[in-house]
Amino acid sequence: MSHTPETPQHDRLSEQEMAPVFAEGVDDEAVEPNRRLFEGWQWWLFGVLAVAYSAFHLISLNIYPLETWSFRILHICGALVLGFGLYAGSRFAEEGKTARPSWPDLAAIALLLPAGYALVRAVMMYYTMADGAMRIEPAIENWHYGAPLILATCGAILLSWVPGQARHRMVVADVVLVVCSIAVTVYLLTVFNSPLRASTGTSFAPMGISWAAIAGSLLILEMTRRVAGLALVVIAAIFLAYVFLGPMLPGFLGYPGLGLGRFFSQVYTDAGILGPTTAVSSTYIILFIIFAAFLQASKVGDYFINFAFAGAGRARGGPAKVAIFASGLMGMINGTSAGNVVSTGSLTIPLMKKVGYPARSAGAIEAAASTGGQIMPPIMGAGAFIMAEVTGIPYTEIAVAALIPAMLYFASIYFMVDFEAARKGMKGMSKDEIPQFSKLIKQVYLFAPIIILIAALFMGYSVIRAGTLATASAAVVSWLSPYRMGIREILKALNLAGTMAIQIIAVCACAGLIVGVIALTGVGARFSSLLLGLAGVSQLLALFFAMCISILLGMGMPTTAAYAVAASVVAPGLINIGIEPLVAHFFVFYFAVVSAITPPVALASYAAAGISGDNPMGTSVASFKIGLAAFIVPFMFFYSPAMLMEGSWLQILRVALTATLGIVLLAATVQAWFFGPVKAWQRLLMLIGALFLIYGGIYTDVAGLAIAALLFTMQRAQGGGAKPAISS
Repeated sequence: MSHTPETPQHDRLSEQEMAPVFAEGVDDEAVEPNRRLFEGWQWWLFGVLAVAYSAFHLISLNIYPLETWSFRILHICGALVLGFGLYAGSRFAEEGKTARPSWPDLAAIALLLPAGYALVRAVMMYYTMADGAMRIEPAIENWHYGAPLILATCGAILLSWVPGQARHRMVVADVVLVVCSIAVTVYLLTVFNSPLRASTGTSFAPMGISWAAIAGSLLILEMTRRVAGLALVVIAAIFLAYVFLGPMLPGFLGYPGLGLGRFFSQVYTDAGILGPTTAVSSTYIILFIIFAAFLQASKVGDYFINFAFAGAGRARGGPAKVAIFASGLMGMINGTSAGNVVSTGSLTIPLMKKVGYPARSAGAIEAAASTGGQIMPPIMGAGAFIMAEVTGIPYTEIAVAALIPAMLYFASIYFMVDFEAARKGMKGMSKDEIPQFSKLIKQVYLFAPIIILIAALFMGYSVIRAGTLATASAAVVSWLSPYRMGIREILKALNLAGTMAIQIIAVCACAGLIVGVIALTGVGARFSSLLLGLAGVSQLLALFFAMCISILLGMGMPTTAAYAVAASVVAPGLINIGIEPLVAHFFVFYFAVVSAITPPVALASYAAAGISGDNPMGTSVASFKIGLAAFIVPFMFFYSPAMLMEGSWLQILRVALTATLGIVLLAATVQAWFFGPVKAWQRLLMLIGALFLIYGGIYTDVAGLAIAALLFTMQRAQGGGAKPAISS
């Protein structure tokens, strides 16, 4: 829909790297490799659809609420219609080369007949039920709706995989998938708004529900593959296979089994696809995507980056510290670690290399900082909203609890960066290379939408009302800046929001499919019993096992889906072994988030490597090292709940201060630099002191402080200010 050129921002940097304002175009819409760039009437059609989709959510959430299941079904349908229009199922033809053959389009035209017939039948069934019929004849549901729908869905998905599509037009196979998406929606709205809704999961459920759910699940999986890659699709496929293969498995993995009809008649309900993940994506996430789009339209992202440059650019290793602050700020409005890397890293990574950071370190710092954006309150990459939905804990309580862990994570990265810069003798950027703070401070009002959001939440407004107020304030504040939002800009922001929402909605729906399998097969309960058995041996062993499973489930997945799946599998088991729900969910959430920088599948690190030009695996290992604190701090939630604001203010303050000092020692251990070079035995002692301080116990804190004081004294006595080696 956008005509934004695919020119990397770091290519533009060379033309203006001495300009006083670096951040330009941070808010530009990214264009994915499989994203269509329409022209003419198709551009207008999908632009109008995207605006209507965003407006539908704003109206439904604030003015005219719909019945819950109907709203969520329409929410998913809109994302599928927009997604199949905007994202191709295979690679585009290269310029000057022959496009794909015509037979896939001819075959897809033939599939339009069964797809159209299924849609017509769905509409006819709607009117039949509206006229008072109690149910539809099974033969009509099976042979006149189910069979043509499944045939068209499967056939069109396969045809959409044929490579060589033209980038400026939609292939017929995707038109078929759009029709199938609407046919699924019409039938589900018909049945779920009738007494038949109560029959789901029983032998009395109409088979049409199962056919619609099978087709809907296939459409969601295909859409997820297009916008988020294969990782989540493979995991979902494994879980779906477990539904039917589980009865054959030995030991605790075995279960009695579910029939095709019984399983699929339930999976497209609030027990699965329409459950917590879609509940969050259809309310909080879509609202904050619209908020983010309004911030982008008013160029607030550029201001955030420039503000970070002005504040930290002149410090040693300046661009790396800018990356930390900028990624924290952008993380509040960007819902994915990899997306955060692309938006800020294309600017900061080349600058880090310019002041002396190797390509690997530059990419790793950006990946670790961008991942931290997902744990930064108040929004926390939308994970906080799912946590509130799943646990029933108020959102404001979750946001407050996240403060100290987020502070520790970013302090860790900051000191990692600072010690590396000191060890390599790096300098900051010159005064002429960074924006003037005195000028930027005059535009500090651009922070107003974020401040209004936080204030409204803590004044007791609902998340929806607070998000709506913040969105409106972004438009109002823009009138004080050069980027005033008129009707055209507001429509552009709504258009952008509709497009941005596709990925996260598809991911949440796919995660809902996995959650449905977990709930309906009881595999989560069996995993809980396994954790309970491990806890009988050692609680630390149970926590370590839970960490490994959370990271494994999160690999290759966006934050929201990673946490949703891990929360369904792992968190109940932790709660069963006596861990408080808030602590259990934060433990799972942190490890689901840091899966983005955990080798071998580290999405954020791979995105950063693509910009820095370094080896992806090497970058992921380096980012794992820089983000090491995130792998230690969650264990401290269990041993010291004061880190999550649970306890007296004195306990909370003590834990925050000592843990921060522990993080400093941990960074010094990794970088082999404190106030000067650190010897091997000193690093070992420093690591012990760091772990003592992070642990949070009164005796360990005293021991850790003693070690820190000893090391400080030794460094000063040895002339810790020794000149570092200048990096090449």
